[in-house]
Amino acid sequence: MKEGWEAVIGLEVHAQLRTASKIFCACSTAFGDEPNANTCPVCLGLPGALPVLNREAVRLAGKAALALGLRINPESIFARKNYFYPDLPKGYQISQYDRPFSERGVVEILTSERDAGGHPREWRLGRIGITRAHIEEDAGKSLHEGVADPTKSYVNLNRSGTPLLEIVSEPDFRSSWEAYDYVSFLRRTLQYLGVCDGNMEEGNLRCDANVSVRRQGAEKFGTKAEVKNLNSLRFLQRALDYEIERQIALLEAGGEVVQETRLWNEREGKTYSMRSKENAHDYRYFPEPDLPPLEVSAEWIEALRGELPELPEARRRRLIRDYDLSAEDAHTLTAQRELADYYEAAAAVSGNARAAANWVLTELLRELKAADVTASRVPAADLGALIKLIDGGTISGKMAKEVFAEMFATGAAPAEIVRARGLVQITDEGAIGQVVDKVIEANPKELGQYRAGKTALLGFFVGQVMKASGGKANPQVVNQILKRKLEG
Repeated sequence: MKEGWEAVIGLEVHAQLRTASKIFCACSTAFGDEPNANTCPVCLGLPGALPVLNREAVRLAGKAALALGLRINPESIFARKNYFYPDLPKGYQISQYDRPFSERGVVEILTSERDAGGHPREWRLGRIGITRAHIEEDAGKSLHEGVADPTKSYVNLNRSGTPLLEIVSEPDFRSSWEAYDYVSFLRRTLQYLGVCDGNMEEGNLRCDANVSVRRQGAEKFGTKAEVKNLNSLRFLQRALDYEIERQIALLEAGGEVVQETRLWNEREGKTYSMRSKENAHDYRYFPEPDLPPLEVSAEWIEALRGELPELPEARRRRLIRDYDLSAEDAHTLTAQRELADYYEAAAAVSGNARAAANWVLTELLRELKAADVTASRVPAADLGALIKLIDGGTISGKMAKEVFAEMFATGAAPAEIVRARGLVQITDEGAIGQVVDKVIEANPKELGQYRAGKTALLGFFVGQVMKASGGKANPQVVNQILKRKLEG
């Protein structure tokens, strides 16, 4: 960001609640079905069709609110938010306005600015205020690409009526990377809870960003522009950076920022004006006449609190404390609940938490990426058993990498692979000593150079012994015996 300026960013994150049916009807929420297949008079808003609230959507919204430190209101009101778009056939969205489901929370997130390559610098803890999290229905989707006639607009109403939790932050972000880390935190938390799949590509987690800039030290906020429907963390970060720089350049040239809604074009790396920004009075909110107030009891809230799992930030702190991991390693391991569960299971079996972290963060994640899969064929217990074979001296670290690759490809147990391939490491000093003697005898020139002071040749002798033993000799034992014999 240009020196002398400060960005002020607030985020509205729309999380699709993980229910099998829509929020006010029994239509499926399955992704990828034939266009307009999952619709009915209720989600199409046909006259006389009455909405019935999905109880599971309320339960999931409650879990998310509690995890984010929000206060759940004992009574909340559904309202009609009136506006016309082709993908909203009834002309209004059922949402919440002045009496939302939950409000007033604060979360702590781990955040870091990045270098030019996107690599985190020093991590720090930040506090972000959450204004509210309210329940609402989604609209449909207008399509302009990949359709039969690109000169026309098409509409798919399968999403219409899908249950959403809209999480509205305070304007507490001062950089694109802070916003990136916050949405990553929300996504991770909602996935841990089983509340939302967090699949941004499929649209079940989307973000709108309100962006303004002001001179460093100024108290008054600048005029904000809203960037809509950012469905990727990288798009969010890039769109915010562009919009911040656009507004600064505009103000420095003597222009004015207009309050408007803008869209991000990833191909061009720019935001474009979509429409003037509506205010609350433009939506003509009024209570939804077909739905009574949503009432929840204190007992229901406490029972729901008892269902919460260990959340990712708490788990990250525990991994640092109990397993002596770095903040960055713990952050990566807790990015997904399944990965954290896998790591802890492998650490428990192996008895070596540090080695288990190294294997998960390097070998396992590399194999998963190369195979383009998310689930490993290697059970956590088998990875733990492989680490025990290394620590027990049965196989070397180099052998273990070969064994792990076969484990990943076949699902076979490590002991079975070691036995079948005859990979048991040689640790007997007598047997290794005989190989060392033959190698020294075969290389008199290098022996003389070593004893004349060229000690770097130790690596040459180690390599020759490992080659002669078929890679099975224990490297530590080889080094000990070689040093003793080379020095006479």
